Amino acid sequence: MSLLDRHLGFVEALREAGLQVSLAEGLDAVSALGALGWDDRETVRTAYAATLVKRGTHRPTFDALFDLWFPRLVGEGVGAPVLEDERGLRDSAAQLTQFRQRLEESLAAGSEGQAEQSLELATEALGRFGRVPGRASGQAGWSPYNTLRRVAPEEIVGRLVDALQGQGLSGPEADREARARVQRFRDQVEADALRRLAADRDLTELARTTLRPTIDTLDFSAARRSDLDELRRALAPLARQLAVRLTKEQHARRRGPLDFRRTVRASLSTGGVPIATHHRPKRPHRSELVVLCDVSGSVAHFAQFTLMLVFALREQFTKVRAFTFVDDVHEVTDVFVPGADPGDVLAELASRSAHAARFGRTNYGRAFERFVEEHPDALGPKSTLLILGDARSNYRNLSEDVLQEMVASSRRAYWLNPEHRRHWGAGDSAAPVYSEFVAMSECRNLTQLGEFVHDLV
Repeated sequence: MSLLDRHLGFVEALREAGLQVSLAEGLDAVSALGALGWDDRETVRTAYAATLVKRGTHRPTFDALFDLWFPRLVGEGVGAPVLEDERGLRDSAAQLTQFRQRLEESLAAGSEGQAEQSLELATEALGRFGRVPGRASGQAGWSPYNTLRRVAPEEIVGRLVDALQGQGLSGPEADREARARVQRFRDQVEADALRRLAADRDLTELARTTLRPTIDTLDFSAARRSDLDELRRALAPLARQLAVRLTKEQHARRRGPLDFRRTVRASLSTGGVPIATHHRPKRPHRSELVVLCDVSGSVAHFAQFTLMLVFALREQFTKVRAFTFVDDVHEVTDVFVPGADPGDVLAELASRSAHAARFGRTNYGRAFERFVEEHPDALGPKSTLLILGDARSNYRNLSEDVLQEMVASSRRAYWLNPEHRRHWGAGDSAAPVYSEFVAMSECRNLTQLGEFVHDLV
């Protein structure tokens, strides 16, 4: 593969992963590398990042793709240590014991070159202990699982903590640092396995199957614990961007309809030519927002993040009220205190989810009935109703007539469903039934959520 083909493939992989890279930006990257040169890998990485990456949340995806398309090594690398002993063995009890000792000494050293040395050890560990016998293709594979199971780096955490305490760290600090260094070694082993795999596979297909999407295109239902923390951090910038965008659009729409009489009268001073137009003042309309959200199972994360974003933009509405439900309804409007920490708000929402369940199984029909009974004044001619949930009601009564009554009582009504549209109607999904009465939209990630909230306001 030529350098040009590798550049074009890398840029296309970035676009497919969700990064917006224009043709001009790709040419900027080539110009930057023409000036800086290709002889240093980290310089190449920095040049690409400076010209192609616009958001901090996209940097992890960029780095993962860069490591695939511009690997730091090919095979074992030039000057790699000889892994076989005199008997031709790579993996023996003596070699394992010696390697563990070297790994422990490296992780405990804490020198400036410790990270690089740890990376070299991760490469050696995979080459020595992670080889898998030839498969159908006849080529040997590499298993990070086998490598880490043999090396068992977590077993040295205790001794590593003692060594770090001897260097002056307190007990909790030493424990955190020891676990961080061991985790970095584990990540390096997995990254090197992916690098070796990329040498035998199509890079585009490998990127599709192994890399996680960017945080703004990650499905809420597929988010891990670490992803939830990153999603929470991404909410505040998204809310600020939406607020700025909405303010600009409102200023652009500030002028009302043309005041023909004032315009003609003013044109008399310019010989009847209407150089300056006059407009009637436009009366801004801000509606009341009522949010009713399912907080059961994996849908809870989607509902919580949506509530956080809506309340971050609450000044765009006259009033905002929020209700959660499983099979009963509970109001949570008071949780969203101005200036509150997002983590505390999400924790409080999670703790209150028990109040939204009486029998513990999702029942949309019963929740709608309870909402109308307990909060008859929540909806009115100025209200916008927003329902959040996957419409899976465990084959219970759907109470379509109650939902139809709620929609008729509102000025507008929307439903956000975090499931992919192809799953609507499968199993106990009542999405096709409910979508007959309220406009239902797919909303699986932060990008779709931001676009919908913008249009809602």
